[in-house]
Order: sequence, then C-alpha cells, then structure tokens
Amino acid sequence: MNAGLQTLWRMAETVLDAVLPLRARAARTKRRTVEDFVLSPTAHELLGATITTLMDYREHAVQDLIRALKYDRSHHAASIAAKLLEDYLLDETISHRAFSQKRVLIIPVPLHAKRAKERGFNQIEMVLSAIPQEFRDGKRATLVTDALQRVRDTKQQTRLSRSERLSNVAGAFALNDAEGIKNTHVFLIDDVTTTGATLVNATTPLRRAGATVSLLALARA
Repeated sequence: MNAGLQTLWRMAETVLDAVLPLRARAARTKRRTVEDFVLSPTAHELLGATITTLMDYREHAVQDLIRALKYDRSHHAASIAAKLLEDYLLDETISHRAFSQKRVLIIPVPLHAKRAKERGFNQIEMVLSAIPQEFRDGKRATLVTDALQRVRDTKQQTRLSRSERLSNVAGAFALNDAEGIKNTHVFLIDDVTTTGATLVNATTPLRRAGATVSLLALARA
C-alpha cells in the first residue's frame, strides 16, 4: 500500500472509531488475557532514532487492544498492556543497573491540556498507572507523568501525511523541570508510533537537559 492510500486508510479508521459503537472491540478485548498477546520487541530506525515497539499491530488482537485503550478507555486493555510493558521493562532496568548508576525515569508522551480536557484521560498514562509499584516509586524506576508538557495543540497525527506529521509536532514539547531530568535515563513511552515524529520530537528537550533516552511504543501502525 502506497503512502497516499495508507494516509486515507488511517483517516477512514479514525472516523469509524469516532462514530461507530465501540462495544465490539472492547468486548473482544475483555475476553482476552495477557497470554493471548505475544511480546515481540522490535527496533525500528525512524528519523535517525531507534524506537522499540512491543507488539505487532498487524495482529487483530493488538489492534483491538490499542483501540479499546485509546477510544474506549478500557481499563482491562490498560492492565494487559501494563503487564506486557512490565515484562519488557524488567529486563531493561536490570540491564541498565548493571552498567549505569543513572536514575531511571518512566515518562509518558503527554497530551496537550486542551486535548486532555476534551478526552478526559491520557491512554498511555492509564497503562503506566497499572504497572507494578516498583516501576513507579523509585525501586526500579520512577514514574514522572508531568516531566514533559505539550506546549502546542497539534493536529491529530492519524489524519496527516508523513511530511505533515513531521512538521506538526516540531517544537511541540517542553520540560517542566530540566534540573530533575539531568543525568537520568528515561524510558519515553507512547501507545502507537507510525513515522516516529511524536516520540522523536518529545525526546529533544529530554536530551538537551542531559538525559539518555530509550523510545518505546506498544505497537507500530
């Protein structure tokens, strides 16, 4: 499928997700358990950065999971995603501690305040709130949900072409506390990545403040 058709398909999916009843995928997801999903960390080189995705979006169960999380506010979907993320982060934090003394932070990609108010939740924050306490309280890592802010109310990425996505989020993120980021290792996490534009741009202020950053997404669409 060429880039133009991919863009049209994503736009159609977004419209359908917005107007159709959401019961079916949420019901399918609620019947599933973490054992129905395959954790398959895959590194993608996007915009000169490495982004690791944890699941294959081509799997129908994964699509249901992501959409139930994003559009249905499914806590069951968040719980499954949190378990998969926990399995990945456990190995990663053990490996990090073996070679570095840097404090480990887990940071979600933020929504703009206007979008957060309209939607009422940030889906990746829902997932991170469900990971075990040791990944939030500093024992293995510290969850910091307010480290980054989205300073521009950007258009929804799903409705844009690749080139529009790149310019849409350029300079859209800023730090609330640069000093608290200095000399840390950050796992910056989003639900879905496509071109990598959002994650890469959100990384910029973190690296400028002196953090090393690992980019993660639940899946790549």
